Amino acid sequence: MQDYIQKRVLEISHYIIESSATVRQTASVFGISKSTVHKDVTERLPMINEVIAARVRDILENNKAQRHLRGGEATRQKYRHQREETRNQL
Repeated sequence: MQDYIQKRVLEISHYIIESSATVRQTASVFGISKSTVHKDVTERLPMINEVIAARVRDILENNKAQRHLRGGEATRQKYRHQREETRNQL
């Protein structure tokens, strides 16, 4: 594995651990694709450091378990905003 990839994997993993960030949030911060983040933390990180990999895996599993709640809240906010705009137009 090339040095710059190994460095990126470790930076990504430390960011996820410190901020409990999702794959999407991490990809946005680092300017890379979600696929790259996922590959880094699921395939490359265990080869570099198994302890860090386990911590990141736990955080991402927790985020995945909460995903439906965040999506539901986003939908609720969307429709609330649409209702408020409709009321303001009247």
